[in-house]
Amino acid sequence: MANVSVYNMEGSEVDKIDLNDKVFAVEVNEHLIHMAVTLQLANKRQGTQKAKTRSEVSGGGKKPWRQKGTGHARQGSIRAPQWKGGGIVFAPSPRSYSFKMNKKEKAGAMKSALTSRVNEDKFLVMDSLKFDEIKTKKMVNVLDALKVKKALVILDGEDNANVALSTRNIKNVKAVTANAINVYDILKYETVIITKNAVSKIEEVYA
Repeated sequence: MANVSVYNMEGSEVDKIDLNDKVFAVEVNEHLIHMAVTLQLANKRQGTQKAKTRSEVSGGGKKPWRQKGTGHARQGSIRAPQWKGGGIVFAPSPRSYSFKMNKKEKAGAMKSALTSRVNEDKFLVMDSLKFDEIKTKKMVNVLDALKVKKALVILDGEDNANVALSTRNIKNVKAVTANAINVYDILKYETVIITKNAVSKIEEVYA
């Protein structure tokens, strides 16, 4: 069972915590991680691009000149792709880039991503993370105490609103609740900062 340190907001180690091996010590499956990241990025694509093919471009119903005897190459329409104002060959059309992963694959990707952060010592657990006011400087001081610059802050969602709002103006820092984490963010940010309560919530879902 993985055992990691627990820190306070001053950056001091105050306790130890055992992480559930079913979530934080699984065999890292890079294929599932790749699928999950590709899925998230693909689902963000709008897929609204559109260009007209020769059948959709207006005009060109008449041959520009007769078939033979002009010295020109034969042409059937001035809206063929080689003509100015003609249609586009293999023109893009609106489509969905999304695809699906089943529940076990999604869970496996999430556990693999979390395990990779634990293995790299980039998983910092805090005893609590609460502010009595919205103050960006307070969050900066916490990050400095933990010696972290680029972090995903995972909160338990209970009385953490001030913390979440205090991270909005900090570059390369993002705050999310435990029920809104995703593989892409876990990999994008160098360090995961998480509260003890958020760890329990994640273990309840994925263990």
